[in-house]
Amino acid sequence: MADSVAKATVALLARAGVRHAYTVPGESFLGLLDEFQTEPRIALVSTRHESGAAFMAEAEAKLTGLPAVALASRGPGAANLSIGVHTAMQDQTPMLVILGQVESGERGREAFQEVELAAFYAPICKWSAEARTADEVPALVAEGLTRALAGRPGPVAISVPADFWEQAYDRSAPEVEFPQAPEEAVVERAAAELARILDGAERPVVIAGAVGRDELRRAAEAHGLGVYVAFRRQDRFAEDHPLFLGHLGLGVPADVSRSLAEADVVVVAGTRLDAITSQDYAVPRPEQRLVMVGRELPLPRHEGPATVLDVDATAVLGRLTKGASREWTAGHEAAVRAGEVGDVATEVGVHPAQVVRTLRGLVPDDTVVTNDAGNFSAFYHRYWKFAGPHRQLGPCNGAMGYAVPAAVAAKLSRPHSTVVAFVGDGGVLMTGQEIETAVRLDAPIVVVVFRNGLYGTIAMHQAREHGRLAAVDIGELDLAQWARGLGAIGLTLDRPSDTENVLRTALACGRPCVVDVRTDPDVIAPNRRLSELT
Repeated sequence: MADSVAKATVALLARAGVRHAYTVPGESFLGLLDEFQTEPRIALVSTRHESGAAFMAEAEAKLTGLPAVALASRGPGAANLSIGVHTAMQDQTPMLVILGQVESGERGREAFQEVELAAFYAPICKWSAEARTADEVPALVAEGLTRALAGRPGPVAISVPADFWEQAYDRSAPEVEFPQAPEEAVVERAAAELARILDGAERPVVIAGAVGRDELRRAAEAHGLGVYVAFRRQDRFAEDHPLFLGHLGLGVPADVSRSLAEADVVVVAGTRLDAITSQDYAVPRPEQRLVMVGRELPLPRHEGPATVLDVDATAVLGRLTKGASREWTAGHEAAVRAGEVGDVATEVGVHPAQVVRTLRGLVPDDTVVTNDAGNFSAFYHRYWKFAGPHRQLGPCNGAMGYAVPAAVAAKLSRPHSTVVAFVGDGGVLMTGQEIETAVRLDAPIVVVVFRNGLYGTIAMHQAREHGRLAAVDIGELDLAQWARGLGAIGLTLDRPSDTENVLRTALACGRPCVVDVRTDPDVIAPNRRLSELT
């Protein structure tokens, strides 16, 4: 008896190493859901919102390097899912998106929830396609996985009419062609060219993105490279290393960015130069030589000399041999000073810096930390010390609502690791319902919510630009009680003297736990008060 298209597709995904499929179930892929449920190698995770499903798939892939699957149904579901897909695109994260389409016989008739899904997803994916016949679905899925991992990783989307899943499939399902390691000769040539440029430089720095930690460290030590980490890629290089010069995030102090401004060669490895990493496109300067190392990276608009090495950045860094020694003491000391916690006195509540630094001292070195978008994250980026093997999962595209779903996926992927999520009250109200998913799946994460009653980033911009605020208020909340309503442990932290005890309790409780941290809305960013901007 022939298999169904759904059965052949799920078996293909399992053989390819996919271990989770995240979804809000929909009627346009019922057969696929049923086959996932019977496949022991893949866990089907029901989420509370499609954006949560997409963020979970993105976080798992960022953590493991292998694509996870995100599923959504037709127009509304696909629209909800798209936020996390855009995150995967800008963060260079492989993901397979399967979208349930209306029945094939109803296409083009403005059927219920019909949208041209392949066209809708094309701008936010590496590749998108719609199956024209049932027989081609497994082949499209195999091609999608290959494309997601090839070159610069990213998401792919495949739209499948609802009636295709149950149809018979009597062919041999195709296998996924995983990208091969680059040819040694190609890597050696690229490494030799990079070494030649570095040997002729006086003050070369590297901006590191998605590259191997060990390869980056060895290359930096071999050539005396000063190391900056790209926005939300802080886990790529240990902050206590003497070659560490800083994190190119928001609000970088002038003395931290000085070494970058004074560099004669800027090597960008495994990352695009987005607006934040480039400090609003101030880097590279016209007189600086730019070297881009990585697959299919977009070349920034640069008036000076530029070299593009379209080769895997980790492989190239791993081939660098001994070069010149360089000393970066002043730059490293500036980075260390930037991470020192100063005055943590507040008019009300608890200072975010105190929470971040205290929690860092309590967790093991293999902790996975997820963070949301928002001004609260500036305290985390500044004061959480990255060293050792622990991982950072954060949205480089600045998508709110990332942290809680990402933490759930991280715990499912690494059940023996401590997983902590940092989020603001704005972000937790977008996707915090995924705490119920954590409870249901017994994924004991710790969610630290910085509650200041504001969309803090926008409030800061408004205060600076207009001297007053508009539409940024968030009402009085009891997030501890809300968490308990979702089945989690809920704790409140509103006194500085309770900080360590409350965080210890959260880490030890063995269940999903939300810590509702009351913070002063005036403490809008490190070393900045909102009242000083109005």
